[in-house]
Amino acid sequence: MRAIIPAAGIGSRLRPHTHTAPKALIHVAGKPILGHIIDELLAHDLREIVFIVGFLGEMIVDYVNTRYPNIKAYFVEQKELNGLGWAIYLAREYIEKEPILIILGDTIFDADLEQVIKSDYDYLGTKIVDDPRRFGIAETDGCFITKLVEKPDSPVSSRALVGIYYLKSTLLFRECLEELINKNIKTRDEYQLTDALGLMIGRGCKMKTFTVDGWYDCGKKETLLETNRFLLSQIKTSRQYNNVIIIPPVYIADSATIKNSVIGPYVSVADSAIVENSVIRDSIISSGADVKDCLLEASLIGNHSSVIGTYNRLNLGDSSEISLY
Repeated sequence: MRAIIPAAGIGSRLRPHTHTAPKALIHVAGKPILGHIIDELLAHDLREIVFIVGFLGEMIVDYVNTRYPNIKAYFVEQKELNGLGWAIYLAREYIEKEPILIILGDTIFDADLEQVIKSDYDYLGTKIVDDPRRFGIAETDGCFITKLVEKPDSPVSSRALVGIYYLKSTLLFRECLEELINKNIKTRDEYQLTDALGLMIGRGCKMKTFTVDGWYDCGKKETLLETNRFLLSQIKTSRQYNNVIIIPPVYIADSATIKNSVIGPYVSVADSAIVENSVIRDSIISSGADVKDCLLEASLIGNHSSVIGTYNRLNLGDSSEISLY
């Protein structure tokens, strides 16, 4: 089985951080979003992965090849952002007879993949949401999907697609992807994956939903911090420092330096970061950042940025500097 991870989005809602790194490489709870996804796949012995890359895609190629040299990685370049259906179509040469698992490159999830992978059916991950108009929606009859609608104006179902697709009918899927492109079938001016899956259902494919208990979209600051809280709640904090109060859960890289500070709860401090004389909670401090004499909450501090003497909620991009002295 192969996994396909679309990771070509420009991440406009995460700017300024995505000016200098692709969204999939933004750090959360100690590693890039993409690293969390790959580790989950490896836990299920999925070692063939297709990465669809775009803006700053060479950074993803370098990260995967450096950090995961033992997986079988393939890279597909997406130059135009024409919808998720288009992205997967570009990787069609890797869609063969064996099942595939598609996972969006900006999504962290909490679900029982093992049960799905062992099934004889095609499965789409879903979650009940309050406002279905923002998502692709699955309409069902019993346990089977009858219809898929992308961001409906008048939804009849609140079961949202969350970006996890397990497909065993791969040859039919590839055929429907090609039909989507060849016949120029678009919804909201884009080639939607939901439309290709809908073609499969129309041809008799039996497709089911499975419930995703935790679904964390890392597409903007607020949801990235929510994802950080979820992931940190899954780990144990064991490190101790002199003159430092740690309020779990937190992640602190081995190479980070913490002095005379209160850290936590829900704080990630990445490699080579320095925190001194500060109180930080519910925040992500990225690699090489320098934070001194600060009280920070609900903040994202970019790589190699410097923050000195401030009390605020900050969203500071890479290599930036703020000082009140």
